[in-house]
Amino acid sequence: MNGLLKKGSKGEFVLLMQEMLKRLGYNIGTDGSFGPATEKIVLQFQKDNNLKQDGMVGSKSWVILTELFNKKKGNVAVISSTFMGESDFNAFAQKYNLEPAMIKAVHEVESNGRGFTNGKIKILFEGHIFWKQLKERGIDPAGLTRGNENILYKNYFSPNKYYKEDQHSRLDKAKAIHEEAALCSASYGLFQIMGNNYKDLGYPTAKAMVDYMSQSEANQLDVFGKFIVKNNLINALRSKKWAQFAKGYNGPSYKSNRYDTKMEAAYKKYSKMA
Repeated sequence: MNGLLKKGSKGEFVLLMQEMLKRLGYNIGTDGSFGPATEKIVLQFQKDNNLKQDGMVGSKSWVILTELFNKKKGNVAVISSTFMGESDFNAFAQKYNLEPAMIKAVHEVESNGRGFTNGKIKILFEGHIFWKQLKERGIDPAGLTRGNENILYKNYFSPNKYYKEDQHSRLDKAKAIHEEAALCSASYGLFQIMGNNYKDLGYPTAKAMVDYMSQSEANQLDVFGKFIVKNNLINALRSKKWAQFAKGYNGPSYKSNRYDTKMEAAYKKYSKMA
């Protein structure tokens, strides 16, 4: 945990804290935002554990929270097997002749640092890709749009209000129409690899690839390696040609989303830490 978490804080550490409290039995939302409701639960947690009741999560509250979480049956095994550590980044960097900072930069920009949320693989469902996937399978998407407006639309648009919805619920809704087409239409994990890449990356079905990535962040890193090799992006990454890499990795929208500048800034940050 980096710094003090308090009302007004936002981000991945807030989300992690909320998830840990939820696993410990507290009725708390998991939205990554430290609002009044989260503050109320933190105060209750502090009261329950004879901690100073200030509604802020500093080092002592964080240590107690982590100890209790790890003592809960199964949590230690889940954490150690699911999430990546520094050794995973270093081993991958050595395998592909890259700097660890390069991988960490892509990792940060693509998923904000985590491959799982609330125990499920992090995903982003794309309704315009689902439209194309259905057409490729001989299914007319235009006749299915009523009631499915949040998962089925012809063209990409931004900002997309549907990105704020629960993405797994969107995916499940799409799977009820056609499972493989739906699984091909979302991006997954730490590096947000689209499901429609499954064949190029050596998997028999999109489901097989998604199941593999859903096991651990290390598996997500493995798929990322296959992806950048298959799409001839590894040299751009090695050369720190961020615009070239981002264009190949994220598509034409990379400019509007500033993926290249974000990756470059993240790379510089992690290089200084090396």
